[in-house]
Amino acid sequence: MNEQLTTIEVEEFLPYEPAKVWRALTEPGLIARWLMENDFQATVGHQFQMRGIPVPAVGFSGLVASEVLDLETEKLLRISWRDAQSGNSLNSTVTWSITPEDAGTRLLLVHDGFEPGEPTHVASHRIMSGGWRNHVLPRLGQALAEMDS
Repeated sequence: MNEQLTTIEVEEFLPYEPAKVWRALTEPGLIARWLMENDFQATVGHQFQMRGIPVPAVGFSGLVASEVLDLETEKLLRISWRDAQSGNSLNSTVTWSITPEDAGTRLLLVHDGFEPGEPTHVASHRIMSGGWRNHVLPRLGQALAEMDS
């Protein structure tokens, strides 16, 4: 876990094979179960949006504008992450790294691009850090448990 103000790192072991974790990270209907409604496609350069709950305190409109920046099937997914409508200047990236481990998968999430001198970035970092750890990843685990193999 990295507690720097520029980056959020969350690592978790999931008792599922990498192919199943990859499906949860890249199929729009599955992403909607644990993250947000979206129009994601697993193609580098694809621009998509995710629709969540607005957080006015940090200037988050509830609409995330993203682009698939890099992907390696069942290994790595990197996307851009910025607010599509508000004045929040956060323009960050989220990287998911998948590593087979024993009878499951080690998942590492790295969300970076926060500026420690920018008050809305500091607040966003605090909120997202707790959100990734305490809400999003547990929902991912639940979605994986409910998926067909």
